[in-house]
Formats: sequence, structure tokens, C-alpha cells
Amino acid sequence: MTTAPGAPAGRRGGRRAPVMHDVARLAGVSHQTVSRVLNGSPGVRQATRERVEAAIAELDYRPNAAARALVTDRSAAVGVVVADTTLFGPASILLAVEQSVRRRGREVNVASLPDLDVASVADAFAYLEELRVGGVVVVAPQRTAADVMLALPEGTPVVAVDGGLVADLPIVCVDQALGAALVTEHLLDLGHETVHHVAGPPDWLEAEERVAGWRATLSDSGRGVPEPVGGGWTAADGYAAGQLLARDPDVTAVFAANDPTALGVVRALQEAGRRVPDDVSVAGFDDVPEAPFYGPALTSVRQNFPELGELAVATLLDLVAGAEVPRGRVPERTVTPSLAVRSSTAPPPTTRRTS
Repeated sequence: MTTAPGAPAGRRGGRRAPVMHDVARLAGVSHQTVSRVLNGSPGVRQATRERVEAAIAELDYRPNAAARALVTDRSAAVGVVVADTTLFGPASILLAVEQSVRRRGREVNVASLPDLDVASVADAFAYLEELRVGGVVVVAPQRTAADVMLALPEGTPVVAVDGGLVADLPIVCVDQALGAALVTEHLLDLGHETVHHVAGPPDWLEAEERVAGWRATLSDSGRGVPEPVGGGWTAADGYAAGQLLARDPDVTAVFAANDPTALGVVRALQEAGRRVPDDVSVAGFDDVPEAPFYGPALTSVRQNFPELGELAVATLLDLVAGAEVPRGRVPERTVTPSLAVRSSTAPPPTTRRTS
């Protein structure tokens, strides 16, 4: 059944109960604006707020129970399920989500996963449901999270952060492939013939996407694509990969999947007598707070974790308020990374000698 624009979708006791999109259509605004009015968010003009409130009254629109709790009960909580907070990325996302929730005057309850399996996630959701959370943000960017996400309990609004394989859930993410492209292009623009890559763990979606962005950039530039080395997130993983790369005199540029692995690569190269960046340029990913103080200061891809957390919470509140939130990845929920260029990258030695 369709309804003409501006007409009520039906009242209780008659046709179906109105939903948020009906309010948005009648008020002539987006469903995000309706959600912001319901959530009491600042930044909505008074005239717009009054128009939305009038449409709510005319349609007799009533948010679902979870939305009412989040809108009217200042003690209503948001849950966060997170895996491996020992790593900079998940820990930074958790912090950003917590801060965004608290800015809205809500409580946040966190369930850390000892293992990324269906049983552990089910236990985490059971724990959060006992605390009467209105919705849950899941931070589990591993490939094995896909099957787990599909087994989530029904009825709880859920938003995934960097859950790239879960098309049935709204996803908020950083464009990891673009970040890898930025750093690879930077190294090619300096004059390096190609860029070697120290990869992250193969079961992590972020690592896969960084490999994909690096590989596509080299291919599109007509450059050779060396075989990636590595397979972890730690400085020890980078050190082992750096020892292999140090044996190849043709290696002049290395892109490491994160900053700790870059640190390990630098140490291995220096021990082998390869100077950074005089002989080999090294760049990382994440731009950890210590990156400017590495020796040399590390060029790295910066992820905007505060924006990521804000998007995750705003999307969850839209979802729990009854908005028709698109599933999967969409451009408006994808955060653009940037590149912080420092002294660990420079033109290759052949270029410097001939310039």
C-alpha cells in the first residue's frame, strides 16, 4: 500500500501505525532530522523542530519502546561489544563511542569478548540485555565476525563498526583501502619504483582492505606488485618482516599495516645497516600518539576515531528510534582517512644522487 506524499500513513485502530518516515514526509524533513528532534539533539532550528513536533502529534506517532527509553530516560544505556582492546584501533573506537554516548547524557555498558565466537557474543548480549540497554555497537573487525554477527539475537538494534562482511547490519567504517592508497601514492610520488607491504593478520578485514588499496594503487600505476610479507600487528611481527626485506637491495619503500609493525621494520632495517629514510622509506597506519616521536618520526595514515564513534552512536540512535537505516556500507557512514607525512619517508637514494 502506498500513501501520497504528505498524507498520514494510517492511525492505530485503522491502518498500520505510522513510522518515522511518515513523520519526515509530512514535516518535509529527513528521517535523520526527526530522529534528532526525538533524541533532543542540538542543532535543529526551532521552526523545524516545531514542524516535526506538529507532524508527530498529527500522526499520533509513537517511537518503539527502546527508542522511548533512549529519548526519555536519561539512565537508558547503550551497549558496546568489543574484541581485543589491547590493540590501538579497537581501543580508540571504544573510547570514541563511550565519549559520544556520554555527551548525550547516556550511560554506556561494555562487554569485552574473550573469544570471537557465537557463544561469547551470545553471552555478551545476554549480559547487556540484563542491563536493559536500548541498542548495541559491535566493534569486531575480524573476518570471523561475519558468521557471528548473523547469529546475533533478534530484536536488539545493532550497529557494526568495520564489520565489512555483514550486509544485514548498518556499518560504520573508515575507508581502509583509501588510506592504503594515500600512503602508497605518497611513496610513488617521491620517486620509488614500487612499494613493499608488511601485512596485518589475514583474518582482519582492515588488514585485507589495506592490502587491497596498496595492490590496486600499484597496479593502476603500472608498477610491480611485490608479495606481501608479515601477518601480524606487533612490533615483533614487523621486525621479522623487516629482516626479510633488509636482505633485498631493491627495497626502497615499505608500507607497514600499522605503526607498531612499522617500528619493528625500522629496527630491523637499521640493524642491517639500511638507513631510514636515506636508503629505505617506511610508513605506517593508525598514526598512534607516539608516531611523531619514533626515530625517525613516522609517516602514517590517520584515522578519525572521534568521527567514527559519533557516526556509530548517531546511527544506533536513528535505528533504535525506528528510522529506516540502510544496511551495509554507505558513503555517509564511511570516514575518510588522511596522511600525516613525517621524516621516515623521502625520495629513493638513486633519485637524490641524480637530482
